[in-house]
Amino acid sequence: MTEFFCFGTFGIDFAFVYLYNKRKDYTMKKFILTILALTILSFAPQKEDAFDTGEYFKFRIHYGIVNAGYATLEVKDATINNKKVYHSVGKGYTTGMSKFFFKVEDLYESYFDKETGKPYRYVRKIDEGGYTKNQEGFFNQNENKVLVKDYKRKSEKTIMVSEEVQDIVSAFYFLRNHPNIDKLKSGEAITIDMFFDDEITKFKLKYVGRQDITTKFGTVSTMVFKPLVQTGRVFKEKESLTLWITDDVNKVPIRIKADLAVGSLKADLDEYKGLKSPLKAKK
Repeated sequence: MTEFFCFGTFGIDFAFVYLYNKRKDYTMKKFILTILALTILSFAPQKEDAFDTGEYFKFRIHYGIVNAGYATLEVKDATINNKKVYHSVGKGYTTGMSKFFFKVEDLYESYFDKETGKPYRYVRKIDEGGYTKNQEGFFNQNENKVLVKDYKRKSEKTIMVSEEVQDIVSAFYFLRNHPNIDKLKSGEAITIDMFFDDEITKFKLKYVGRQDITTKFGTVSTMVFKPLVQTGRVFKEKESLTLWITDDVNKVPIRIKADLAVGSLKADLDEYKGLKSPLKAKK
């Protein structure tokens, strides 16, 4: 089962993995469970970063009032080749009865440049109902390639990538800092190259409009997006998936919703700390 994590990210991960799975004909059941690995999706490099070291998000994954699990995303500092970089750590896990029926324990990490947002290294260690992966990728930005080490299969390979490629976690932060995020008109989109499952996939976020939504923190003004993933030469839109990010300088992924045949599955921001600017909410 592939993961839906960036959207932690802000949902990018949540949205990307969901659409990626749909493209490869994964079942909805797997999506419901893999959604936990996803938290990924926000966007925007504005003149000033939308985030900083110490930022922490916790998302509650639920079907109605029933909790399915949680996903967390945290920004730390690290050093690679004597250079200070961001180190983002994302975790997804099932709880309660969901854990009894389908145990999920996922770990995603990304080390990326503080100025350009380009990734240097990623970690993907997942266990989803017995389906496991243990990989690490090392980006060579000068030669546009990534060395993928598969510790489960005890193998490694080098894959050529595009110049502006992002891994599934770094993409979350890159999009939050995108200079055009606040300039989008309804129907316009931002497109990036996403490296996932040993290949590059075009990922697009289409802007729908603005909306005030009710959250546990109060009423929040948001920007609404629909994610798309390229299949062949065309982008296919999945209207069942919607992403809300705060309409402020933080660009926090505050809600992700996937419409199902009966009801909907949601990921709601449940806890946060370390925001660069205060979250704007009306009580």
